[in-house]
Amino acid sequence: MAEVSASATINGAVDKVWALLADFGRIEAWWPADGKVVIDHVVNEGEGVGMVRHIYNKGASAPVSERLELLDPLGKVLILSIIAPRPGAITGYVATSRLTALGPDSCRMEHRAHVTTEPGREQAVEIGLYKTYEVMFAGLNAALKRQAT
Repeated sequence: MAEVSASATINGAVDKVWALLADFGRIEAWWPADGKVVIDHVVNEGEGVGMVRHIYNKGASAPVSERLELLDPLGKVLILSIIAPRPGAITGYVATSRLTALGPDSCRMEHRAHVTTEPGREQAVEIGLYKTYEVMFAGLNAALKRQAT
């Protein structure tokens, strides 16, 4: 098992960022509409903790299905898992996102994933995840910028 982690400063109040993340079924509201990973549509099953969002990305043959495992509004912590069938060479994935206020208009997002892969595919999966996390951070910053105007 490998741990893949990334963090970024998000240019928005921690409560505004939390509102975007906690609305788990509406990832399209903040995920970039252009770039390397573009969402075509999302199908949700259930509500709240335990719900699954099936993310259909343009050009992908199957959705990425993520289950909301924990939502802690006081600690600003969200835990999700990717359930089967998992994309690429990923055999297991559980990630924790944590927000920490830096000031009235910025926060730090730490995203830490525990990942297992097919043998020999660890580096390729890690590179892909870092690229995805860059898109995630950019999408949150862009969505908050749009909200401010």
